[in-house]
Amino acid sequence: MSHGFEMPGAAPARPAVPASPPVAWLAAALEKFHKLAVFLGMIALVVTSCILTYSVVVRYFFHHPTDWQDEASVFMLVGVIFLCSAYVQSLRGHIGIEALAGFLSPVANRVRMFIVDLVSFIFCAFFAWKSWTLFHEAWVDGQTTSSTFAPPLWIPYSMMALGMTVLTLQLLVQVLVRITGTVEAKEGAQ
Repeated sequence: MSHGFEMPGAAPARPAVPASPPVAWLAAALEKFHKLAVFLGMIALVVTSCILTYSVVVRYFFHHPTDWQDEASVFMLVGVIFLCSAYVQSLRGHIGIEALAGFLSPVANRVRMFIVDLVSFIFCAFFAWKSWTLFHEAWVDGQTTSSTFAPPLWIPYSMMALGMTVLTLQLLVQVLVRITGTVEAKEGAQ
């Protein structure tokens, strides 16, 4: 879904912050988390590519299979996907269908976006709750994968639960901002 802000010559949007102080605080905290998550995600992607390259080289040239690389890579990719999903949502960068946007009035589009954010918030809140129950179950029962490497399953479940919780909070901020509005950011407040 394209909003045009990435287009050459597009006017930069004036920075705005949520009008409600608690919502503004939560949005600022999420923004700090997003920066950390994206930084860690970049590192995890580089490490994952190194692990997979090492695995291919070792198998091909030395005929020595590794049993840990697939799960380590998948665990890191799970972390990257879930921990960075809220950042993508903050940019409204997730895939969306814009067929209706061109037909609806600006007011109807705002209502549509509010309903989409609200339904997404409800879904993600449920998903986060179920993710935390999976994490708890894996932690308490000591669940591991079925491979010979057998890493604990609480690792990807914890990243999934944390990522879905942060995504839920990001959607909550977007819903509350639609309700309470925004104000122009003060000079030097970014």
